[in-house]
Amino acid sequence: MKNKLSWGIALLPFVPSVWMQGQEQKQGIGNGHPNIIFIMSDDHAQQAMSIYGHPIGKIAPTPHIDRIGHEGAVFQNNYCCNSISGPSRAAILTGKHSHKNGFMRNGNKGFDGSQQTLPKILQANGYETAIIGKWHLVSKPTGFDHWMILNDQGDYYNPYFITEGDTVRHKGYVTDLITQYCEDWMSGREDKNKPFFLMMHHKAVHRNWVPAERHYHLYEHTQFPLPDNYYDAYEGRYAAQMQKMNIYRDMYEGHDLKMVAGMNSDSLLFDPWPHAFLGTMEPDERRRFMDAYRERNNEFYSKQRTFKEVAEWKYQRYLQDYMACVASVDESVGEISDYLKRTGLDKNTIVVYTTDQGFYLGEHGWFDKRFMYEESFGMPMVMSWPGHIKPGTQVTGLTQNIDFAPTFLDMCGIEIPEDMQGVSFRRLVERGITPRNWRKSLYYHYYEFPGFHSVRAHYGVKMERYKLMHFYVDDKWELYDLEEDPAEMHNLYGEKGMEKVVAELKAELTRLQEEYDVPESLCK
Repeated sequence: MKNKLSWGIALLPFVPSVWMQGQEQKQGIGNGHPNIIFIMSDDHAQQAMSIYGHPIGKIAPTPHIDRIGHEGAVFQNNYCCNSISGPSRAAILTGKHSHKNGFMRNGNKGFDGSQQTLPKILQANGYETAIIGKWHLVSKPTGFDHWMILNDQGDYYNPYFITEGDTVRHKGYVTDLITQYCEDWMSGREDKNKPFFLMMHHKAVHRNWVPAERHYHLYEHTQFPLPDNYYDAYEGRYAAQMQKMNIYRDMYEGHDLKMVAGMNSDSLLFDPWPHAFLGTMEPDERRRFMDAYRERNNEFYSKQRTFKEVAEWKYQRYLQDYMACVASVDESVGEISDYLKRTGLDKNTIVVYTTDQGFYLGEHGWFDKRFMYEESFGMPMVMSWPGHIKPGTQVTGLTQNIDFAPTFLDMCGIEIPEDMQGVSFRRLVERGITPRNWRKSLYYHYYEFPGFHSVRAHYGVKMERYKLMHFYVDDKWELYDLEEDPAEMHNLYGEKGMEKVVAELKAELTRLQEEYDVPESLCK
């Protein structure tokens, strides 16, 4: 691959192959088969989507994302199988747990692109496929007629995009660029009768939360509600005591919190990665960025503050920047929705908005993800499909990201491979009810330890009321009653009277590990 660095747009034209055209005619693929636009942001917490009714979402609403849910379905119990970016994406592509698709950690050598994936199956059945935005699987994308991916995590300003032929720096804000390039691809398709599958993957709302310039001051004066357990002491929870993802102790004051010191200073405090946003900004952009934060930062440094005051100031800065990044993503969803309506594509297009996993917005004092606790285990999702999903549908059954691939295939009338571990939830969204024979439990497994934020490796099982987690390297167990303790503050494992519950959950955990063929060597 070349490493040519230049300004501009480098969209590669797509020329359908003769074989694929023959497949289209042979299989009768046309407008009767739904298009799919799969919009996935990064680290977008359920708390930050107003359709879920959380106080944060009420203060900083997401009307365009909400519109998908109002016109279709809202998923109330959707979860990931491994709460970290690359592994979640691999599970979505393959319909398999991490140990089966081979991408268990972000630090892997690369996703095995030779294996069976959702886009490859859609391709073979006459679909035109594309991915634009964040990839984060190290290897080159396969199964896509067109791909244009960010370099690694991507930059908020003037990001590098990689295509088959080049790596090019593009001037602009990353969320806006991804939106425009997705519209360009849809508009430029040669055969408009051919159904398409587009994965629109945003870099936002990933750390380090640099808003678009138009949103620098959007929430400047907003006070977000502090979580009740912001000052959690982690009693009875060994792994929680060991983590390094606390907002007021572990966030970088420069990279994360933009705490510019002094009226005339362009330096940043406690910042090991200044290049993550400053390095891609042009000098005038950097100056405006510094100016936008300087007055607020000067006010912070103008007086002595207590530990508690500093901790809560940092929380507010985090939420103000995070939600300002969300605002651009919401605008993007609105632009894509409007594009579909302008072109008439809305009538036969499944639109999905989700994120690669949940995220902490101060709960337990944290940012980031990784744990099997609800805030990071859960994946918010809304989905619309005119004529198939009734507006306002609430999906309450347990669903997981390994279910996405089989569900999309089912919706497209394509046979689901037997080796996919997920199951189609099409009947849940179309009927609006959870069948009696629907799954009653979910399996989770996080592998990345030692690793960033020092979250211990663990696996676990979630059922309707209880959740059991095993931090197996340290042989520490945690049990939560989600009905009585939804914030997961009180570890019930080992308490008198819980023996029967523990035995039932351990038996279900073993059953799931056997069903999913989890090697014993990965559970030690």
